[in-house]
Amino acid sequence: MKKFVVLITIIFAGISFFSCEDLDDKQEEPQLIIKFRFDPNQVRLNNLGQPSSVAPGNAAQSPDINFISAHYFELAPTAFTQLGDGTVLYHAPETTEGGAVAIDFDQAVIVGEGEAFLKIPLSQVAQGNYEYVRVSLSYQDYNISVRNNGVDYDGRLASFVGYNTYINTHSIGSNSFPVNANRLQGYWAFALNDFPYATSGQAPAGATTVPNPIASTSPIPAGSCVVTGKFTENLVINGNESRDVVVTLSLSINNSFEWQEVTADGKYEPSIGENVVDMGLRGLIPSYTK
Repeated sequence: MKKFVVLITIIFAGISFFSCEDLDDKQEEPQLIIKFRFDPNQVRLNNLGQPSSVAPGNAAQSPDINFISAHYFELAPTAFTQLGDGTVLYHAPETTEGGAVAIDFDQAVIVGEGEAFLKIPLSQVAQGNYEYVRVSLSYQDYNISVRNNGVDYDGRLASFVGYNTYINTHSIGSNSFPVNANRLQGYWAFALNDFPYATSGQAPAGATTVPNPIASTSPIPAGSCVVTGKFTENLVINGNESRDVVVTLSLSINNSFEWQEVTADGKYEPSIGENVVDMGLRGLIPSYTK
C-alpha cells in the first residue's frame, strides 16, 4: 500500500511539472502595445508643430474625449524618413464601396483612453533606433458644450478627421446618422445628451490641423491626418526584449474643437450660424515603457 501511494505521488508530481512547462511554453511573446492619452494642458500646435493660439474671430474648447480611432501607425528612424519609408506597423482596412478609396469605418478599431489600440509581437517589429512616431487619426467621439438662447447644453460629437471615410450608418447614443457614402476629412455629427436634437455638417476642406514638426524634411499629403511626434528618448528595438514595450501617444486636445464666432462670447452656438472650422488634434508626444 505504501509503495502504491508513493507511486501515485510521483505520477502527480510529474503531471504537475509537465503542465507548468506546457503553460510556460504557451505564454505570449513580448508585445509592442500602443495606447492613447488625451491632455487638455499639452501645448497647442499648428501644422508645422509650432505653438499656436486660437485664430482671431474664432473660439475653441477642449473636448472630453470618449473614443478615438486611427488607420495608420509608423515608427520613423529620423526626421528625413519619408512617410511610408519607416516601419509601418498598421494600416486599417479600406474600401471603394463609396467610389474613391476610403477608410472602412465599419472595420475601425475604436478605443478609449488607456486601452490597447494595437498589440504587435515584438518579433514582427524591425530592429532599429526610432526617433519619431507617425499616426494617422481617423475618428474622435467627444463631449462638448453648446449654447442656445442663452442656455448651455451638453452633447456628443462624432468627428471624422481621416482623409476619406466610407460610413454606412453611425450613431451617437440613440441617434442614428445614415450616410452610406464617403465623407472627406472634416465631416461631423452632433447630438444633445438629454434633448431630441441632432445635426451634422462638414468643416472646410484643408482646415483640419495636423501637426508635423518635420514638415520641412518629411511632409505629409494634403488632407491626411498623419500627426507626427518625437520621442524624448529614442525607442530602440534590438530583438532581445523579454517584456512588453508600451508606447503611449499623448495627444493635445488643448482647444482642439474650434468654431467661427458670430457672438464673441467663447460659447459654441450653432443655432446662430457659428460653424465648426477645425477638429484636428493639436500635437503628439510619444513615450514608452519597457
